[in-house]
Amino acid sequence: MSVVLVTGSSTGIGLATALHFGRLGDGVYAGVRNIATATELAEAIAAEKLPVHPITLDVDDQASVTRAVGEVLAQAGRVDVLVNNAGIGGGGPVEDVPVDWVKSLFETNYLGAIRMIRAVLPGMRERRRGAIVNVSSIAGRLAIAGHGHYSAVKHALEAISEALAQEVLEFGIRVAIVEPGVVVTPIFTKARRFADPASPYAAHVHRLLLFYQMQMKMPSQPIDVARVIHEAVTTKDPKLRYLVGQDAEMLVAGRRKLTDEEYVATGRPMPDAEYLELMRRRYGFTW
Repeated sequence: MSVVLVTGSSTGIGLATALHFGRLGDGVYAGVRNIATATELAEAIAAEKLPVHPITLDVDDQASVTRAVGEVLAQAGRVDVLVNNAGIGGGGPVEDVPVDWVKSLFETNYLGAIRMIRAVLPGMRERRRGAIVNVSSIAGRLAIAGHGHYSAVKHALEAISEALAQEVLEFGIRVAIVEPGVVVTPIFTKARRFADPASPYAAHVHRLLLFYQMQMKMPSQPIDVARVIHEAVTTKDPKLRYLVGQDAEMLVAGRRKLTDEEYVATGRPMPDAEYLELMRRRYGFTW
């Protein structure tokens, strides 16, 4: 039985991951910012009698991270698997998004993961084993106009994961990056979007919505991501990156065929019909 610590477990991917590992018999510590509001998690634990323990954890707060990891170590003695899932979504065109909001995005999605990694690494190094999974996004592979800040933070998470994987290799610690496409989770309703109809970049925001609508024809569910996370930490043939979803596979395959200049030229003005046809040719998306 592994001891698994999952951040952002109240809904979506984090909830599905905590429950999935618990159903497979692992001891899970499900980090949530407010235990009182994590009703879906609590109901599933009670109904199925799962070995899942909710703990208060705010990845933005170093003191909270220290307390939570200390609580897990006091109760279980170790952390075998860390799943960095906590995050916020949203954004808009680069010029339209306030810098303070960009800071909050990096605070949670990037620095939150770093705080967690630094908290669990000493124990993993001492035992010379462990696994760290950073939940990224297809946005960590390619950036799209109107969504640049979110892509930037996911690119940063992927970059640090590559460096970390090299640094901890000699200590027997596995690092994996999980890259879902569109997943049906509450992040879409919670996300802060900066979409001013009067913005000079309004056409790009409109096109971004078309892009999402194409992806939503083949969305993944949170349990799909949870299964891939479990595979990443248990397989005997580990990889650094794991794509999740048909849309993610199609986007990566299509992007590989394009030069940087061809990809950037996607930003030129064009009618919706032309844009949708371009997406069909490049990635196989159909409207």
